[in-house]
Parts: sequence; structure tokens; C-alpha cells
Amino acid sequence: QVQLVESGGGLVQPGGSLRLSCAASGFTFRNYAMSWYRQAPGKERELVAVISTTSSNTNFADSVKSRFTISRDNVKKTVYLQMNSLKPEDTAVYYCNAAYLAYNYWGQGTQVTVSS
Repeated sequence: QVQLVESGGGLVQPGGSLRLSCAASGFTFRNYAMSWYRQAPGKERELVAVISTTSSNTNFADSVKSRFTISRDNVKKTVYLQMNSLKPEDTAVYYCNAAYLAYNYWGQGTQVTVSS
């Protein structure tokens, strides 16, 4: 049974930091590119960051470059999103995604709210 379980979301003040985690099970994690997406109320889901299977390549949305980092641990089967200098516009539900060939899996999402 494939599972992606996100954690680490919550309420944080502007300028603060959060670290999201996504624990994977039920598939060969090391074969999958891993991504974080987010969806704010009334907006479409957007790609935030992606990391290749060996962590050799990462890409970020322009809106989060220099503030967010993505990393993965293929032994722990976990992908992380470190979010620094958070802004109110970062408020959204954050989703973990695993992709490999025709296979595509999603987590249930974790809420991040940036507010004073």
C-alpha cells in the first residue's frame, strides 16, 4: 500500500521557519523524483520544489528560491522541505508528490499558515 505522509505544518509568524517532512512507504522510494506542491485557497496547485532521485538536482519556484530548500534521505525514505523567511503568501496546504514513469503518488497534505 502506497503512502506519503506529510508532517510539520502549522502556524508560524512572518519571517519564521518550518520544516516539512514526507515519509514514504509501499514503493521503491529511491527510484522516484520527489516534489512539494502547494495549494492556497481559491488557487491552483503549484509546484514549489523538486529533487531528483540522488539529490543531484533540485529546482524551485521563483517565489521560494533562496528561502526554501528541499532534501531527501533515501535510507529513511523521507523528503524534507525547509522553509525560511516565511511570508503570508506562503500560506497553503503543502502536498508531497512522488513521480516515476507513469506512477504518480500524492500525500494528504499539511496546512501551513503564516500569520501574525
